[in-house]
Amino acid sequence: MTLADVAAASGVSITTASLVLTGRARELRISAEAERRVRSTAQELGYRRSTVNAGPRAGRTQTIGFVSDTVASSGWTGDMVKGAVDAAYRHGFMLFVGESGGDPVVERALADAMRDRRADGVVFASMYTRTVTVPDGLYDGPAVLLNATPATRTAAPSVLPDEVQAGRSAARVLVEAGHDRHIHLIGAGPGTCDVPPHGVAAAERLLGLREVFEEAGAEVAGARWCPKWTQEHGYEATADLLRERRPKALVCLNDRLASGAYQALTEAGLSVPEDVSVIGFEDHPIASWMRPRLTTVALPHYELGVRAVKVLVDLVVRGRGARVPMTHRVPMPVRQGGSVAAPRG
Repeated sequence: MTLADVAAASGVSITTASLVLTGRARELRISAEAERRVRSTAQELGYRRSTVNAGPRAGRTQTIGFVSDTVASSGWTGDMVKGAVDAAYRHGFMLFVGESGGDPVVERALADAMRDRRADGVVFASMYTRTVTVPDGLYDGPAVLLNATPATRTAAPSVLPDEVQAGRSAARVLVEAGHDRHIHLIGAGPGTCDVPPHGVAAAERLLGLREVFEEAGAEVAGARWCPKWTQEHGYEATADLLRERRPKALVCLNDRLASGAYQALTEAGLSVPEDVSVIGFEDHPIASWMRPRLTTVALPHYELGVRAVKVLVDLVVRGRGARVPMTHRVPMPVRQGGSVAAPRG
């Protein structure tokens, strides 16, 4: 859609339409009615004024747009932005970051703004792994989804943490310590469908856990499903479990659940890991403050940001016809703490 189309549909000259859309209507005494008509028509036709005053586009601008929900303002997941910035710099690109607060309208506006400013590509990022509706503006050029999967089929590849492997790693930590029974899950399970809404990570972690436990002949004795993965829900789920039976090991589907589990175990007179081993996921800052320090499988935020930019730059350099894998998995390392030990008795 061009400026000439807007002018014709509004019944004004191209010059008048341009003056209205650049904010100079009042200055040059264009009537309020003409201004209203031009702006309304531009919105109806989906016209977007380029913010770059240049002739025909030639070459690249060496810029990358980074559109996130709450990644940029979150101290915990902010390492994704840092990884993206560092990787962009190493490849000779500048990164521009915009945050939507999770508002789909703002997401679309940010995606459009990045394209209007001729960003060579856009990274569309989520604070936690979830299924997203991809803004239409992302299809106007190279794009990569970070920590997100598309709700519908798209040409944009996804960069994701390897949650299935993370589940396998957590299970192996317990199996290698000698745990083969009285293992309970806190947060989700026992089936891979028994997860909170939008629980992409939960389903994949459960898949990896079950795979290793079954191969090792280890018994998952039960699970406590939690609607939210908070300390409060971890505490309540563990306290409820302890009223019925005594676990030997707890697999908490994230570290905040594990923190709540610690409190419930302490109140029950049980110690970690002497009485009950506990393992978590994500390496949330809370894990380093727990005593003993929690053994957890870390979300590699920095590495996710690096990989997303690397994949995007490859698309930019090789052009639209470039063929790249649609899913890129980043390993999740185990952070050893003191919360897992061999079972007693």
